[in-house]
Amino acid sequence: MHHCEEEICPRCGSIDVARILWGRHAFTKELERDLRSGKIVLGGCCITPKSAKYHCNDCGAEFGTIDLPLPFEDSRLKPIVYGAAVGDALGVPFEGMPRGTLACTHMVSGHRYGTPAGTFSDDTSLMLATCDSIRAYGGSVQLKDMAARFHDWLYEGAYTPDNSAFGIGRTCAVAIERGYGCDDEMSNDNGSLMRIAPLALTEADDSMIAAVSAITHAHPVSMQACVTYVGILRDVMRGLNLPIAIERNIPDNERFSFLSSVEMKTTDEIRTSGFVLDTLEASLWCNLKTESYAECVLTAVNLGGDADTTASVAGALAGARYGYHAIPKKWVEVLRGKDIIDACLFEPTVKCQNKPRLR
Repeated sequence: MHHCEEEICPRCGSIDVARILWGRHAFTKELERDLRSGKIVLGGCCITPKSAKYHCNDCGAEFGTIDLPLPFEDSRLKPIVYGAAVGDALGVPFEGMPRGTLACTHMVSGHRYGTPAGTFSDDTSLMLATCDSIRAYGGSVQLKDMAARFHDWLYEGAYTPDNSAFGIGRTCAVAIERGYGCDDEMSNDNGSLMRIAPLALTEADDSMIAAVSAITHAHPVSMQACVTYVGILRDVMRGLNLPIAIERNIPDNERFSFLSSVEMKTTDEIRTSGFVLDTLEASLWCNLKTESYAECVLTAVNLGGDADTTASVAGALAGARYGYHAIPKKWVEVLRGKDIIDACLFEPTVKCQNKPRLR
């Protein structure tokens, strides 16, 4: 018997109290020892506001308030994740529609998947799995754990409002099923770019960002797109203007030369296919051509094509630029699964402090 942090069971008065360990964790010898001794018990993959902190080993009662990570509006992560989720949910009903045939102005139910208004897709779910893994490991990136959470999403519906995954990309599905990323040219869809934004608030270097992409998307183009996008996000959060942030992060790779002229392109020149470079370009273009979060994500959705992913990637960047309070409250209210989102947020391990703008 042991006494956990001076806690006493409110039901039976026992001091044989264990701490509840939430999230997925590597099964180490230390973890096995603590489980056998009753020092901890496993709580499950996802934390919610109703999750308990302690478990009584005598009567089974669960009690105490879990310390949810950063559910506050001033978190640097929250506007990115909510920015992505709201853009995603706005775009889900319009995914695949040709440009010029839609006019998104607010949250509506999904004609393609039959989902209620405010439902996010795989874009947000995989971002939440990424966040939850980083949260569980105190801000560090653990590739095997992250991959395991992607598996839980695909096969168990984790990180979804309805316990069911939908909108699953081919590359993601194949990679998760076989246990390693796809590296052929045809696997350069946007499935890793759409989930990579949270790494901007970790200490992950370029090689680690590429490795996180490679869990599903291991082609050099997809990996570089993720590195470039995270670099732009980090510079924006440091206070740089978006055009300067883009210029500073253009890779020495001819396939990324389009980044030098994104702002000059017309609507007709912007493509919204599922190709990763199209999504990167379109999301940056939407941010460059608009002056608010709402205008940005609506522009992204109304470009048509892969509307939910374009709006999600654009929305994460717009959230970083304008902040959580810039996201229309009426859209946040309709957004489903907010308890899941809040439970997955982690405390950033890097502080993006403002620095002088480049001339």
